[in-house]
Amino acid sequence: MSLDFLVDSSILVTGGTGSFGQAFVKTLLMKSGAKRIIVFSRDELKQHEMKITFAEHRDRLRFFIGDVRDLDRLKRAFQGVDYVVHAAALKQVPALEYNPTEAIKTNILGTENVVNAAIEKGVKKVLLISTDKAANPANLYGATKLCAEKLVVNSNFYSGLGGTKLSVVRYGNVFGSRGSIIGVIAKQKASGEITITDEKMTRFWITLDQGIEFVLDSLNDMRGGEIFIPKIPSMGIKDLIQVCAPGCRLKYIGIRPGEKLHESLITPEEARNVREFDNHYIIFPDYQDDKWWDESDNYIRGKEVPEGFFFASHKNDKWLDEEGLKKLLDMLE
Repeated sequence: MSLDFLVDSSILVTGGTGSFGQAFVKTLLMKSGAKRIIVFSRDELKQHEMKITFAEHRDRLRFFIGDVRDLDRLKRAFQGVDYVVHAAALKQVPALEYNPTEAIKTNILGTENVVNAAIEKGVKKVLLISTDKAANPANLYGATKLCAEKLVVNSNFYSGLGGTKLSVVRYGNVFGSRGSIIGVIAKQKASGEITITDEKMTRFWITLDQGIEFVLDSLNDMRGGEIFIPKIPSMGIKDLIQVCAPGCRLKYIGIRPGEKLHESLITPEEARNVREFDNHYIIFPDYQDDKWWDESDNYIRGKEVPEGFFFASHKNDKWLDEEGLKKLLDMLE
């Protein structure tokens, strides 16, 4: 992973105090030559804690208290910024089912604000962090992230050739992120009983470090309008629990509101615009003949996927076994 493209640049992370944001900022500080790294978030306590944690990097690190719902604040924060990684979102599926307008204000209208501020301030590239729940969404969170993806991809129309480039990264569940199932299992383990929704449930899995590397590679490669999707493994939730909490009883509680049995990263409808590469897929925009689309020669080596192709967690070629999961868990310690 070469980060030469970030040398002497300014990069801003919305949601920069979240699990991804903090790990991403740490990677930028330790491995990139970016001259200015900006954390944009609503959480002043976590910003204060990050200032202490990264005190030795205070000459490169900046903090903006703000909300993506506030367009004027975003415009001020984006002044002189080269790259924006948009990770801010409301994410808890059950909570958003009961608070739909809040999800819309942050995940959709907030993304619209990020796009508009970036184009107005001449940001070079914007990369949205999305989720497998955006593919054929069954809950409000997924629906808002699908809308966010459409806003980002199609905003290239009015950014135009030579203007701000906007793309998307879409991946699955993140090991070790705040509120992840790994933490839930760890808390319940002491009781000897673990709650499970359905024994057939499967999910895609990626580590924070893998996600960060993929985001940085995508930020470097993007030409605007792509959705980048990593080839990541699946694992059944029941198998995950049995490895993380061996000997514990399972209590079946049923699928929660808005929850899927399996997740998808690429739908059959998207497959006609998909090309496959060694370690990832790219969904190309529908309107590739428009003036803003400037396909790189690097994409020519990608191969088309078969008709009817889809990438779902229960129909995956790559599966995590017990040994593979334990290696990932060791990485969290």
